[in-house]
Order: sequence, then structure tokens, then C-alpha cells
Amino acid sequence: MEELRKLEEVQRMLMLMQLNGVVASSNNNDSNRFLASLILLMIKPCGGLQINEKCHLITQHMPKISASFLEEASFLFNQRGILEMEDKVSGCRNVVSTTHAREDNDELKQKNFEDMAVVSFDSLQRANSTLEDFCRSYFMFHEMDINSPQAIFKFLPVLSFTESYIYQMDRMNEGLVSLPTNRDAVLERVNEMWKGKESWTTKCMNMFKTDPFRPLVAQLECLGLLTERITEQLRCGDEYWALERKLCSALMNQKEISIEDVMRAIHLKSFDFRVLNLLLYQLRGEKVNELHMEFLSISEFLVEVSDDLFDYEDDVMENNFNILRMFVGIYGASAAPVMLAKHIAEAEEKYDSLLKTLDPQLSLSYQRRCEEATREGGKISGHPFGTWSIPPVIVDEELHRSNCFTSK
Repeated sequence: MEELRKLEEVQRMLMLMQLNGVVASSNNNDSNRFLASLILLMIKPCGGLQINEKCHLITQHMPKISASFLEEASFLFNQRGILEMEDKVSGCRNVVSTTHAREDNDELKQKNFEDMAVVSFDSLQRANSTLEDFCRSYFMFHEMDINSPQAIFKFLPVLSFTESYIYQMDRMNEGLVSLPTNRDAVLERVNEMWKGKESWTTKCMNMFKTDPFRPLVAQLECLGLLTERITEQLRCGDEYWALERKLCSALMNQKEISIEDVMRAIHLKSFDFRVLNLLLYQLRGEKVNELHMEFLSISEFLVEVSDDLFDYEDDVMENNFNILRMFVGIYGASAAPVMLAKHIAEAEEKYDSLLKTLDPQLSLSYQRRCEEATREGGKISGHPFGTWSIPPVIVDEELHRSNCFTSK
């Protein structure tokens, strides 16, 4: 009945607008309905405001309401409900609060959007390759068919949003450890994904000082997916970013770094895959398989090392965490490759041992996936992770960067 009453009001207003020449005809129904709804809003009582005061407010503020502002407002508000943080016994959680409250109800509580988990479209796009790799490599451990659209799309929203949020924060962290040290340069880099909205970038960057995962934790808790293990892995992510900032800053300033910090960081680096994997257990209502988690942790370490070797020069240029960079800083240019090869050999030995404990079919499927990923990366080798080729070590990083910038 309420909806019918509103439709009737809009129709009556349309007729009044036509009679008074506000609109010529009803040909453009969408535009006319919008104008009718706007006029109905203007004549609706609002405290002690008079009609002329409302007209003055609209005239004064309408030029400031740009299309980009409306797009951002639409993203936040154009849903059946508005996410609002409320206290509960175990902390805070998101609840859906309807926007159609009756006038005789108490005033709505002030909306708190500071803890909303929001991701940019750019982050969604860039995180897609990581998400694809996760699905192709990890679904088999859940007896899920990667070739089944139903299996993928059933859990895709949660997995995609989570990975995109983590990727977004990771890029911001890289902005903090990148070569420029002044605030304006850092903001310029981070603003690429937020198109100049400094209020958002400032808020997100400040979160690194407190809890960068608070909004994501609130969202997962709202969905009933948050577990202590997922929370712990998110803490690991926070620890990794802190270590990355610490180690990269020390390396840039030619200060001493510890092998303990470096090895801790490289093992923490794949925390996002572990978060996604634990979420998949929750989404499917299955108990975590500890053997699979242990095996995958070794595999993740080898993959991270392989990626670091491939991205070595880029990471030097961008001052990103890279295990080879760190080993050069600790052991020197000549000893670093030897020490890194030793850690790789130890991990491979443990990997091969755990691989034999897996179900034979799962073991075969995972090895095929690793070989497939290796071929896609342009490497051909009998080893599932490809040939371990350590790139030429850059002895003087500052000189190397300076030469590269000069040549460009």
C-alpha cells in the first residue's frame, strides 16, 4: 500500500508539472519521474525550513554536487540497506539498517562508514590473476572442479572481494616503502587506484598505523565467516607489511638486517592465499585439512622465492621486499646466491617428502598444475617449479637505479 501511495503522489505531481508548463510532455518518463520525486522531496516538511529557504540551499549547494561525488554516494548508499557499525558482546559487526524509517521513529543513529571495507575497480581487476591462480591451484584440495562455473561462482564474491581488499592494501603499503619518501609523492602513487580522492587514501594509509584489516574483519564477521585462524592469518599480513617497511627502509639506508626477519617475511608473504583457503573451508562448511595446509605452506614458500627471482630487478627499482635483495644485504653479492640455494634445497626436500603423503591423484593433479603454471610463465623444465635460475646480483642498488633513471 505504501508503494502504491508513492506512485500515486508521483503521478499527481507529473500532472501538476505538465499543467504549469514545468515539463512539456510525458515523453521522457524517467526524467519527468525524477523531477517529480525531487519536487515531492522539496515540499516535504523538514524541521522549520520554509520553501524559499530550501530553494536557496539547493541554489547554493547544487554546483558543488559533481557527477563524481554522486557516483561515490551511489556506491555507498544505493542499496536496500546502509551498513552501520553496532556494538555487540564480541566487538563490532555490520548490520543492515533500512533507509525507509518512519518519521515518528527516533532519529537514525549517525552512520559510521570509517570501517566499511571498500575496494576500487582497479584493485578488482589487478587481483584477478591472483584469484585465478588460487582457484586453479587450490580448488583441487577441496575436491572442487575448476571447470565447473557453478563451483567457481558460488564462492567467487567472497573470495574476489577479500583478495581485492588485500591487494589494494598491499599496493598502498608498497607506496609507503617505495623510493619517494615525501608524502606528496607517496599519495600520487597511491591515488592511481582512487583517482585523486585523497580523503580515502589518507584514511587507508593511516590504517596501517592501527589495524589495516579492521574493515575486512568486520565484513567477514557479518557474513559469519570469521574464524580465529583467519584472524591470525590477517595478523600475519599486518606483520608482513610491517617487516617489508622495516627491511626495505633498512636496506635503502644501508643498515643491518637480520636473516630471522627476512625468513619470517618470506614465509608470511603468501598470507592472502592462506586466508582464501581458510575461507573456502568455511564457505563449504568443512574442517581444515592440516596436512594440506602444511604441504601448501612449503609450496607457497617455493613459489614466492621463484617469483622474487623473476621480479628481482623490478623489486630493486621499486624498493620492494625481495628475498635475493635481502640476502645480498646480509651475506654480500658473492655469498647470497649460495645461501639462497641452500634454503631452496631444504624447502624442496620437505616439499618432496610431504608430496608423497598426499592422495596419489591429488599429488598428480597438483604436479600437473605446477608444470602448467611454469609453462605459462615461460619456463620449461622437468622440475614442477621450473629451473632455479638466480639472476645476476646487483651490487650497488643506488647506482643501478640512478643509471636506469638516467638512461630513461
